[in-house]
Amino acid sequence: MSATRLPGTPRLLRALNDRAALELLLERGPLTRARIGELTGLSKVTASQLVERLEERGLVARVGEQAGGRGPNAQLYAVRPSSAYVVGVDVGAERVVAACADITGAVLGRVEQSTRDTDDPVGVVHNAVVRAASSAGAELSAVRRVVLGTPGLVDPQTGDITFAFNLPRWHSGLLAALREDLDTPVVFENDVNLAAVAEAQSGAARDTADFVLVWVDAGVGLAIVLGGRLHHGSSGAAGEIGYLPVPGVPIPRDVSRRAKPAFQQLAGADAVRAVAAEHGFATPDSAEQGVAAARAAEAVGAAIAAGDAGGPVLDELARRLALGVASTCVVLDPPLVVLAGAVGRAGGAALAERVQQEVAAITLVRPRVVSTGLTEEPILRGALRTALDAVRDEVFGSTVG
Repeated sequence: MSATRLPGTPRLLRALNDRAALELLLERGPLTRARIGELTGLSKVTASQLVERLEERGLVARVGEQAGGRGPNAQLYAVRPSSAYVVGVDVGAERVVAACADITGAVLGRVEQSTRDTDDPVGVVHNAVVRAASSAGAELSAVRRVVLGTPGLVDPQTGDITFAFNLPRWHSGLLAALREDLDTPVVFENDVNLAAVAEAQSGAARDTADFVLVWVDAGVGLAIVLGGRLHHGSSGAAGEIGYLPVPGVPIPRDVSRRAKPAFQQLAGADAVRAVAAEHGFATPDSAEQGVAAARAAEAVGAAIAAGDAGGPVLDELARRLALGVASTCVVLDPPLVVLAGAVGRAGGAALAERVQQEVAAITLVRPRVVSTGLTEEPILRGALRTALDAVRDEVFGSTVG
């Protein structure tokens, strides 16, 4: 058996070394050949051969020189940004936002497009992706992956979205239509899951392998990260905390209908605004989800600014949110809970600390509860990161012929 594996060993080692060098160039580049050798533990000869191999494949390029001691200046190398591009898309009820990044992660183009005046989701996504790529100076053929963050469930078998009630024109079969239209890999992912990806990358959950993210916005949602990976569940429904049956509100018996689920009735944007209004922090009504979430966040912000007078608002919201957080944590027992979404972000440390205290008071678990560390477009950032991870695996993983 061992004899059959030997011929593949040098090729495998070259592939591993190439990938390690590319990751180093992404994180710490530009670098000289000598520095790549030092950081990877490779000899100067092997490091030089590695760089030549990557340069021939168009993955790295010379970007300058580094003056040294005697002799000629050393060439500096970096990952060639144009070797691949990705597009992330944040799909909302009223608009889509698309951004294009190169393989280094640099975001080069961003566009917004309204969805109010169209019943053609393929056309909306097509236009957004093409415009984002164009604004980044990339041909559509150079876009290696498109990741769309949407509300609802993503079917693990088909990859299509279901139960996206606020996207009534998004239907089964849409994924195949988008892939055919764009002629590139297209992936749907739940929007709250993508927010958790972004939080793990550069937010409050950095360097944390196990955590949950509670999304408090127009509705409520949950993302579960275990061992550094998203947990989707067998049907893709893991984290649909809005459907948690809680006392004190009606519990719908038919989830196929658009009746508001129980925990969402208790802790969604409408409930947040109602609690705030009871204590003198009323905001105008709005039927638009994005506006409703912003108004709820505004009310929470006003309560915090009011000091002691706003304390009862935060206390009641914490009590409600703790029911969902506690129900999750007694099953998963994560060390960290992140409050995100418009309301979670607006509540900041004041709301997070109250939720932490309330969870500790009613359960045996004591997770640390913090507010999101991100301020802008976490769903879009998570979509880009998810796309980049996949494309880097494809591009960097095929460095040896």
